Amino acid sequence: MIEIVETDAGTARITWHRAKKARLVLAVSHGAGGGIEARDLQALAQVLPGHGVTVALVEQPWRVAGKKLAPAPKTLDTGWRGIWPALAGMALPVISGGRSAGARVACRTATELGAHGVLALSFPLHPPGRPERSRADELLGAGVPTLVVQGGNDPFGKPDEFPEGTYGLVEVPYGDHGFAVPKRAEITQERALEIVTGGVVEWVESLG
Repeated sequence: MIEIVETDAGTARITWHRAKKARLVLAVSHGAGGGIEARDLQALAQVLPGHGVTVALVEQPWRVAGKKLAPAPKTLDTGWRGIWPALAGMALPVISGGRSAGARVACRTATELGAHGVLALSFPLHPPGRPERSRADELLGAGVPTLVVQGGNDPFGKPDEFPEGTYGLVEVPYGDHGFAVPKRAEITQERALEIVTGGVVEWVESLG
């Protein structure tokens, strides 16, 4: 089911993948360079409803409007705040999530919005080749239970670059920023996505 939501940043769109007996909602948005067709978001939408989690794939207003470039972080946060009432309207705990830029939005707004947790897929710890420009403070400041799922070869931050913290971290071996694995890797693309979804299912169940 597709739901159109008006926000102060423009028109957003939610694609719902409902669980039969939902106990949680996982809302995830895309990054700055792609949409909800991302392989990890689609995999979560297929797998998690079978584990009692309704998945809401959120398209930010800039994406719905057909623009090529994402707006400033402040505008992304405004869009995310605007869709939150539609998510919270299910009267279930809501996990705030996203990939890349969407993960940053989830971290920045989690406490304010009362998120049950944060799922950070491919968190962009720093721009490629610029480790000194760390965004670790956003991740560490989420203020709610947080899970990072990171590719082993992500140029925006490899798992061993992440600072110590109270969050969980699942590594997808050989994975790049989009969790793509090279053909010569010791795991298949299918297995890489199983690591993503399996790690998220395990974490969600630990939240209670």
